[in-house]
Amino acid sequence: MPIKETETIWHNGKLVPWANATTHVMTHALLYGTCVFEGIRAYDTPHKGPCVFRLKEHIDRLFYSARVYHIDMPFSEQEIIDASREIVHKNGLASAYIRINANLGYGEVGPYTLNCPTDVSVIAFPWDTYLGEEAMKQGIRVCVSSWRRSAPGTIPAGVKAAGNYLSSRLITIEAKRNGYVEGIGLAHDGTVSEGAGENLFVVKNGRIITPPHAASILGGITRDAAIILARELGYEVIEQSLAREMLYAADEIFLTGTAAEVTKVQSVDDIKIGTGDYPVSDSLQKIFFGLFSGETEDKWDWLTPVE
Repeated sequence: MPIKETETIWHNGKLVPWANATTHVMTHALLYGTCVFEGIRAYDTPHKGPCVFRLKEHIDRLFYSARVYHIDMPFSEQEIIDASREIVHKNGLASAYIRINANLGYGEVGPYTLNCPTDVSVIAFPWDTYLGEEAMKQGIRVCVSSWRRSAPGTIPAGVKAAGNYLSSRLITIEAKRNGYVEGIGLAHDGTVSEGAGENLFVVKNGRIITPPHAASILGGITRDAAIILARELGYEVIEQSLAREMLYAADEIFLTGTAAEVTKVQSVDDIKIGTGDYPVSDSLQKIFFGLFSGETEDKWDWLTPVE
């Protein structure tokens, strides 16, 4: 998806022109992948103006990810929250994708180093529906990938680090080259993990099932919202391991994520899912997007106004 440039980027505490927010080719993150990040959406709401969805939870996770990888944060959580709101406002965006990077910069070579400075950037730019409007309505074709997610004790799958998405790249490339929209990765033990960049939910006999954290998933913030909203609607939500064949037996499948939001799955490995109706997924979509239209009450203070 092409990047839609805006005027300014918040870079190490200052607003700089987009083209000037650069880094050296020997930056530690480029050499060793030492970058943690967050992707966040801002929505144009009719009742509160532009709002950022679950901003505090995203920043909490950013700082958690940085701690795990021993990346010192030179700014406070509140400073990054303020910067996220400011960059949307300064670029005149009503809705936006906000990308926050915290990476080890230029200074030393070697994976061990604890002395490289940390560069922090907050970027906001326009971004439409990730998988397309038709995909949101009709559902997407997915496949189970031959690539497995990292096993526990290898790298922390629950941390949002740039290097983790090398797996996502391989899963997505394989899926698209075979004519699918997205791929589903399996965990180290062959159970279902998650999509290349989305968490996965299976609906069976009125219950909603989603793989647990031990299945090498990222504990998605939109995933958490979907669980809360589903229970608000009266659905039973269970976190449990899923055998691959349970995908084919599902009544419905949907994916969640900042980019994917709530996206229905039409088929897995060319096997049609259910009857083609999506009553549970449709109700989740409605209550989720209702947060931004004002039709769903924001009981959880998930919307942070930009101004």
